[in-house]
Amino acid sequence: QVQLAESGGGLVQAGGSLRLSCAASGRTLSNYVMGWFRQAPGKEREFVGAISRSGSRTYYADAVKGRFTIFRDNAKTTVYLQMDSLTPEDTAVYYCAADPSLYVVGSSPNRYDYWGQGTQVTVSS
Repeated sequence: QVQLAESGGGLVQAGGSLRLSCAASGRTLSNYVMGWFRQAPGKEREFVGAISRSGSRTYYADAVKGRFTIFRDNAKTTVYLQMDSLTPEDTAVYYCAADPSLYVVGSSPNRYDYWGQGTQVTVSS
């Protein structure tokens, strides 16, 4: 079992940047595909992006492609979500999640077994 904890959320103006971190403990981070999801008030949880176990492959939702970057440091057991050119539509609670699959397979949150508690990101206009 792996425990996940997000940090780095906050309030930022439109056009600004934030970097979220997801610290893992309990199991070797490299054993997991890692994903980022977000959930805005009144909306379903949606896929933001994912990164392969080694970090060599990344996948993004169309809404964030070109603005968000996921990378990982397995030695530091941390996964990051760099968010640039933020818009008010990016306002949500952001979650990291761990999937024990060998590869990134799809974008469904149901594939992910472990979740952090979430961190709030608010983008003001």
